Parts: sequence; structure tokens; C-alpha cells
Amino acid sequence: MTDKNQAWTLARTPPLGWPSDGDFAWVEGIVPSPGPGQALTRTIYLSLDPYQWGRRRSGTEAVGDICHGRTVSEVLQSRNESYQPGDFIFNTNGWQTHGLVGDGVDVFGYMFPRKIDPGDAPISTAIGILGMLGLTAYSGLYVQCAPQPGETVVVSAASGGVGQAAGQIARIKGCRVVGVAGIQAKCDYVVNELGFDACVSHLADSYADDLRIACPDGVDIYYENVGGKVYQGVLPLLNKNSRITLCGMISQYGITDGTNAGEVWRETGAAFFERVNTSVHGLFVGNYVASHQAEFLTEMSGWIQDGLVKYREDVSAGLETTPEVFSAMLEGGTFGKTLVLVNDDPTTSPSLAEHRARGNVLAP
Repeated sequence: MTDKNQAWTLARTPPLGWPSDGDFAWVEGIVPSPGPGQALTRTIYLSLDPYQWGRRRSGTEAVGDICHGRTVSEVLQSRNESYQPGDFIFNTNGWQTHGLVGDGVDVFGYMFPRKIDPGDAPISTAIGILGMLGLTAYSGLYVQCAPQPGETVVVSAASGGVGQAAGQIARIKGCRVVGVAGIQAKCDYVVNELGFDACVSHLADSYADDLRIACPDGVDIYYENVGGKVYQGVLPLLNKNSRITLCGMISQYGITDGTNAGEVWRETGAAFFERVNTSVHGLFVGNYVASHQAEFLTEMSGWIQDGLVKYREDVSAGLETTPEVFSAMLEGGTFGKTLVLVNDDPTTSPSLAEHRARGNVLAP
């Protein structure tokens, strides 16, 4: 085991806009020793998610803090009877190679650390399709919007981790599913691999017309991940009694004029919502952990095993790449659930060194 703990910390409260040089600082320290009731873990996979940028810009993370991030880790040493060396766990090490964990409940309502059985599914899925990401899609699409057979569902950021899951759930429930993505390769993937009925590119000058053609019967459910131009194209297509899950607005996270994106989003749509009686549901996944996590895990695991749900992971090699990959994710440059392989995953191959040699790896 290396005698160094490597980490990225927040170097400053970021200014308005996208991440840039100077936002993060690389630090090295001594690998900590576990105290009573604690376990020392090494990070294997680090999850990168858009909400992390909001934490940094809002001041939720203080300058000098290790950057927040959900992780899959391996226990190295333990002074906690519940965890043994060699156990794999879902935890929150953040942007670092090692971390200490104990018992408790995190801000999303998860008990952590939570053991992972590599015999059930690849361990990376605990921070992906079988983790908060999957539950976000399930609670927003299925629980909040109650899709009915024959309805039209539009999912923005359709090739991203949450979008992939939400669209496939809608398809399983008998809906017509239309995705919105960026480059053509992403549109092709969600149609040809994930089974969406159509996918249009928001990069096209004809985006609004393309979306209207793809939704000849209007839009009954909109899963919002993007905002901006994508949202503007959906608004005039909303049917009576339509439903919207407001999961995120990634296109607005880099705005530099101080505008409150959420207020603008609601003001822009207010007239449409009132005219067609649209229900808008804000989504905080923590509200659904206690009530729906167990049923979600049962259903999603079954769908994956039956081949009804597929998933794609964009894996980058090495903790040192994290700020660059994080920026790329926010600006649409990754494809699928964005992960960083921080240390070797002993349950699979290739190794971290092999990942570095070949670049990003898409799985499964």
C-alpha cells in the first residue's frame, strides 16, 4: 500500500461559469489510520455528477475541503466489526485515493458504508445504474410522473447516466420514448442500443422542428436534465395534464450573469403550464430512499438481468484526470455514466495501468 493519500481539494469558491484552472488543488498527505469504529478504505471508482458543481459554487464545500463525491471502495484495515478487509462498499471518500469511514446516514438518506456483493453486479453499478443515479431516474420518471402505456415521454440528456435509465423505464412501461442528445453518435446509441423510439440532436439548427416531428401526438411527460434551448423546444408540445420532472438544468450551470436558472425556467414555462394543466415536480432523490429504494433495487436488478435495461459507463483512468473529466462531463463531453477509476478494481480487468494506456473505456 502506498504511504501517500492523494486528493483534490477545493482551491477557491468558483466564480460564475464552468470549472477552470485554479478551482482545484492537488494535495498529498499520509494515509490515515482507522480509529475505534472506523475502517480505512481505498477508492476504486469515483462518481462525477453535475450536482457537485452546484455544491462548490454555492459554498456548500469550503475552500480546502476534499471535493465531495460518491465512491466504491475496498476495505484495507478495520476497527469496525461490520467491515472486514477485502469488503467492497458504497461510501463517500470524495476525490481522494483513501478515506476513513464509520457508521452513519449520509445526506441522501443512505446508510453508509453499504456493503456491495460483486457477485450480484459489477461493483461500479453501486454508484451508477443500481445507485443514486438509477433511483433518481426511477423516482422522477416512474414515481412522480406515473407513465401510462401509449404516452409520449421526452428525456433530455438521453445518453447520460440518468437519461439512459429514465428512458428505458419509460419504454418498459409501454411509452413512446423520444430522447434529446448532442452528437449523432449519442442519438444513434439511445435508439439502436437502448431502444428509444427516436432521438433528436439539440445541436441541430432544426432541433425544434425535429422534436415536433418526433412527437406527432405531443408530449405527456418531460424528464428535464438540461434546460435552455432543449426545454424551449419541449414547451409548445406539452399536452393537457402533462407532467414534468425537474431533475437538473446542466446547460445553465455555467451561466455567468448571476441569473437564477430555476426561477427563469419556471417563469418561462408558467403560461404553458397553466394552459395545459402541467404538473411540475422538483426532484430530490433523498426524499425517495426510505420509501422506494428497496423496490427500485428489486425492479432494476431484474430488468438488467432480463436484458431490458442496458447501461453505459464512461471510465477515465487515474485520480489526476478528475478535474478535466469533470469539466468535460458538465459540457457534454462524456458518454454515459461518468466514472474515474482511482485504483485497480480487483473484481475485473483491465488494471488501472491498462486503462491509462488505452484511454477512456466504455462498459459493459
